[in-house]
Amino acid sequence: MAVGGTVSYMRSVSRVVSLVPSITEALASVRREAVVGATDWCTHPADLDTTLEQRVRGTKNPNLDTIRRLRPDVVIANHEENRELDVRRLRESGIDVHVTQIETVTEAIATFEHLFDDVLGWSRPDWLAQARDLWCGPMPEVTKTVAIPVWRDPWMVVGGSTFTGDLARRLGWANAFADSTDRYPKTDPVAIEARGVDLVLLPDEPYVFTAEDGPEAFPDTETRLVSGRLLTWYGPSLLEARSLLG
Repeated sequence: MAVGGTVSYMRSVSRVVSLVPSITEALASVRREAVVGATDWCTHPADLDTTLEQRVRGTKNPNLDTIRRLRPDVVIANHEENRELDVRRLRESGIDVHVTQIETVTEAIATFEHLFDDVLGWSRPDWLAQARDLWCGPMPEVTKTVAIPVWRDPWMVVGGSTFTGDLARRLGWANAFADSTDRYPKTDPVAIEARGVDLVLLPDEPYVFTAEDGPEAFPDTETRLVSGRLLTWYGPSLLEARSLLG
């Protein structure tokens, strides 16, 4: 997706539609009443619907007419989660769309700093400075090699150039598939274990791995069920990720 067309305001934005769950949570932590539209996948904060004006359907199939009726000052999208076609159609109808691109933890933090300072004109939240202190130091030594499946039937894992892979590395975990040119390569449990992984992390999103669905595929490797939000979301969850995953 093209990521050009950065929006910059000299005033504080008062109406925002977010098409990215992580960003929805981050925006709501600062000016919740300004978040007027969000996708069905925007689940945090848990009581978001008490202030939200309208859900706009999914990240890959947003209802563009609903978004237009909300009259947002800006729509926030992401190059991986949202379709270029939807961004283009919104822009063609006169709506400003700011597209983010995040592949590392440091990019996430810098993106939010730019978003609050230059796009929205809002104050930075306290959690953002804390996240920078927690995550943007020197890389730690590697303590174990991990694989992170995100789907099964077919099995897919986190590959190279991904936010999740970078987050894992900053926890001291080497991603067994970091050398893949595919961001989410297809594989299978036998091939995963053949890479000599010490741990298989099984998140509950996008595929919902459970105690009965996932660990049985790796009889010779330690598995750990984890919150997908802590592994894949960027925003206030970064503080929880450091304390709960590390």
